[in-house]
Amino acid sequence: MSSFRTIEISDPRFEVNNLRFITVKTPNLKGRGDICVFVPPAIKKDSVLPVVILLHGVYGSAWSWSMGTGVHLQAMKMIEQGEIPAMIIAMPSDGLWGDGSAYMAHNGYDFEKWVVEDVVESLKEMIDGVSSSSPVFISGLSMGGFGALRIGAKYGNKFKGISAHSAITSLEQMKLFVEENLENYRQQNKTDEDVFETIQKHREQLAPLRFDCGTDDLLIEHNRKLHQMLTSAGIEHSYEENPGSHEWPYWEKHIGDSLRFFGKLLQR
Repeated sequence: MSSFRTIEISDPRFEVNNLRFITVKTPNLKGRGDICVFVPPAIKKDSVLPVVILLHGVYGSAWSWSMGTGVHLQAMKMIEQGEIPAMIIAMPSDGLWGDGSAYMAHNGYDFEKWVVEDVVESLKEMIDGVSSSSPVFISGLSMGGFGALRIGAKYGNKFKGISAHSAITSLEQMKLFVEENLENYRQQNKTDEDVFETIQKHREQLAPLRFDCGTDDLLIEHNRKLHQMLTSAGIEHSYEENPGSHEWPYWEKHIGDSLRFFGKLLQR
C-alpha cells in the first residue's frame, strides 16, 4: 500500500536516456510534486543502489539538473568507465513556491520534509534498487546548495554525504535572487536560516561534507566565509574554488565532483 494518496510514474516505453518522472501528491506540498529520476539500466529487483538527491536553484524545477547540465549523461558515462558505482539520481522540484521555496517550511507548506521524507519514500515505492538500505547523499546548486548543506546537516542520520555548488549560505542571500519578501521564509528557530549555525548545531552527526564555488560567482565571499568559519570551529570539510561564475557551464563542469565524492564515500 502506498504512503501517498496518488503516485504516478512515466511509462518505460517513452523514457529517454534512462530518465523517469514521478509525480506524487503529498500533504507537505498541499498538492503534487515532480521528481526526475536517473536510473542506470539493467537494475535487478533485489539490488540495493545508492541514491543521490540533487536540488535545483531558484526559478527551476525537476527538469533543471538534467536539461541544464546533462547530469544523467555524465553519470552514465562515469558508471560505464568505472569512475563511479551505479547510482540513482533523484532531482525533485523545490515545490514551485514563488521564485524558490528555499527548501524550508513556510507559508503552511513543508518543503524541507518534501525532500527528506517524500522524495526518498517515492523512490522506494517506484524504483527498483531503492530500499531502506540504500545509502542516500544530497547535493545542490545555489538555493539547492543551501538546501543540501542545511538539510544534509540537520538530518545527518539520513545522509551519508553532503555536497554543494555555488551555495547560498544564509537566508539573507535569497534576496539576491527572489522577488518575494524574506519575511515569508522566516523560521521559528533562527538557526535554520543559516548554514554554519545549522552545521554547528548538528556537528556530532555531520556526514562527510564538501562544497565549491566559482571565483567570479556573486556568492564567492559568502562561501569563503563559510569555509573560514568551519575551519575555525574545527569542523572537517573540503572546500574548492574554481574558475567560473554563477552559471550552468560551471555546474555542468563540476557536478561530477559531487558524484565522485559520493562514490569514494561508498568505498569506505
